[in-house]
Amino acid sequence: MALVRQDDLLRKRFELLVSIPGIAQVSAMQLLAELATLPPDLTVREWVAHSGLDPAHEISGSSVRKASRISRAGNRHLRRALYMPALVASRCDPHAKAFFESLLARKKARLQALIAVARKLLHSIYGIFRSGLKYEGTKLFPRITLS
Repeated sequence: MALVRQDDLLRKRFELLVSIPGIAQVSAMQLLAELATLPPDLTVREWVAHSGLDPAHEISGSSVRKASRISRAGNRHLRRALYMPALVASRCDPHAKAFFESLLARKKARLQALIAVARKLLHSIYGIFRSGLKYEGTKLFPRITLS
């Protein structure tokens, strides 16, 4: 925490992370530790691939296609740091909750929907780091209607 207080960029990013529903101080520190080392020129798709939350499609010749899973080829610490915030956001953030419930309504498994929320959170972290603006759920989940 002392390092975050000393560095202006880390302090600003920490404040932006805490503005996201579901991310408290401990989660923000874990995420900041994993994301601070990434090169600044990476795209959001590269962030998702780095976290291992990108889908891995298994197709082999004429064999039957298997169900897609997350690749898990990336940083397992980043994936673990996103799990609890995704769980909390899917319960407490009205926009993430609506997205989560819409996935469940489309017959997705609970864990599959939760991983989709984690991926969306990573997209939002990328966006707020690039723009410097605080989290807005309406930008991340624009087409989801709140109930």
